[in-house]
Amino acid sequence: MVKRTSFAGDGCPVARALDVIGDWWSMLIIRDALMGLRRFGEFQKSLGLAKNILSTRLRMLVDEGILSTVPAADGSAYQEYVLTDKGRGVFPILVALRQWSEAFDAHPDQIATIMVDRKTGAPVRTLELRAEDGRLLKVGDIDLKPRPSAKRARRPAA
Repeated sequence: MVKRTSFAGDGCPVARALDVIGDWWSMLIIRDALMGLRRFGEFQKSLGLAKNILSTRLRMLVDEGILSTVPAADGSAYQEYVLTDKGRGVFPILVALRQWSEAFDAHPDQIATIMVDRKTGAPVRTLELRAEDGRLLKVGDIDLKPRPSAKRARRPAA
């Protein structure tokens, strides 16, 4: 097994984020939590993941402050996993990944669901990056500048 490099102290915010949520099991656990799953068994049934791997990922997500544990809502001895504000902050990332897949997947007809507004039933619009003045921004419209207070990073931030 290859030892994973930590990017926790990297100057790039993308690398730092991937250090926390960059493996697919963690993202799928967060996806399921956003869809209302709360119990270990629910996550295991949804993902088909081995108990030891699921346990490790859940513990890491709790340690990172993405999930927290609370007593089970039904009063049983079990604990439930709930998203924190930090965990709910992953929502637009998952939406962007989903929309990217819908746009570029080789077999979009095999995607089982569409994302709709619960209130209206209308499809959700594609996420857009906008400037402060409302202009739609594309990749060529942005630059990265050093943060005045930033310490010297290992590599340029992306």
